Amino acid sequence: MRVLIIGAGEVGFHTALRLSRESHRVVVVDHQAERIRQISEQMDVQTLLGEGSSPAALRAAGVDQADLVLVVTNSDEVNLTACRFARLLAPGATLIARVRSADYLEFFEEVGAASLDIDTVINPEREVAAQILQFLEVPAASSVADFAGGKVTMLGLKIPATCDQVGCALYQARSADSPRFLVVAIERGGQVIIPRGNDLILSDDLAYVVTQKSNIDQVVEHFGLQTHAVRNLVLVGGGAIGRLVALGAKERGIKVRIIERDPQRCERLVDQLEDVTILHGNGTDMNLLEEENVGAADVFAAVTDDEEENVLIALLGRKMGVRRTIARVAHLGYVPLVSSLGLDLVVSPRFAAVGAILRHLRRGKVLAVAPLKDENTEVIEVEAQETSALVNRPLAEVNLPQGSLVAAVITDGEVHIPTGETVVRPGDQLVIFVTRQVLKKVEKLLTVSLEYF
Repeated sequence: MRVLIIGAGEVGFHTALRLSRESHRVVVVDHQAERIRQISEQMDVQTLLGEGSSPAALRAAGVDQADLVLVVTNSDEVNLTACRFARLLAPGATLIARVRSADYLEFFEEVGAASLDIDTVINPEREVAAQILQFLEVPAASSVADFAGGKVTMLGLKIPATCDQVGCALYQARSADSPRFLVVAIERGGQVIIPRGNDLILSDDLAYVVTQKSNIDQVVEHFGLQTHAVRNLVLVGGGAIGRLVALGAKERGIKVRIIERDPQRCERLVDQLEDVTILHGNGTDMNLLEEENVGAADVFAAVTDDEEENVLIALLGRKMGVRRTIARVAHLGYVPLVSSLGLDLVVSPRFAAVGAILRHLRRGKVLAVAPLKDENTEVIEVEAQETSALVNRPLAEVNLPQGSLVAAVITDGEVHIPTGETVVRPGDQLVIFVTRQVLKKVEKLLTVSLEYF
């Protein structure tokens, strides 16, 4: 696949790195020489120093040969202009643009992004807000990702020492009366492994578990974790993420307080958010946190634009006794490190953007993609095609490569946690866990006709 990436910031860099490892033909354009130098030194892609919104630069980068044009600079205006010229120069290419302005996004909802020559608009802040809202529904989990319209959920569960399953093999972890689930991966010591039936569950493992939405509470309890409904949320940071989370939480009946240091932003939030308490102050002010009894909150989320401050604020909340803590971190490379500090959820707008982009890079009828924290593994939701090697025979007879696993099969809206005897039919939705090393092999199994290329 030929991919043209405009913008070599965090999102552009990590997308280019991922695609280069998968042997896609990638060209990256950026106006900063240092960014271009870093990409040239670290990955096997073509680079071009120039303005991404320039028709001359687009032509020089071979936009007319691109299957996908990804525009992810830090300027919405540059992104929109680049898409306009790219559509004229490459009518058949798929165009994806990152847009952050709420004004632009609201306009797109009115008229449609396609009217402005964009196939897909990605807004990292909305992606992160959606992740946090999913977490609020299952606060016992370290990560939550929904598939099949919310019928299937993948949970990241930190296994406590008190869990009855500790020391048991996976095949022993399920009994006849236990809820249906499948452990698709285990993160242990910073490494993700694809477990087999005789692998043991250990204390402090982060187990990625796929189950039906209706079984979530039973699965959480099965692994020794407690389910507590979130009734009290404190947000530090009233920017785009904080505002979107507050709106979603309020709709779920959660009491929300926002701590924001900018007085003008506080005034806007008061006008925009009804029944939400807006506090003018600094999230690192211990006196303020104690006055507001933050330690009694069910969830304490630091989502300011300062990632170092967010980590500090979340750790303060944890020390004060908050049940669950969240920190927004910008740099993708910091996510595993910050997660190791004991925070319950670490979110990154750039990581969320990369996940949204991946959906357009996978072969077959890909419906959703959820990358794991180590970026070498992901869960994809696809529609089984009649030409696929997966259909019309038991999964035990399918030559799935080691490093991949069918975690759920949805037939006519009914969810099945598969066994070796499960038969996939054309049109079924599949939730598949896959590592980067075997991704191409799995893609070949999924389809013969390359519909996205």
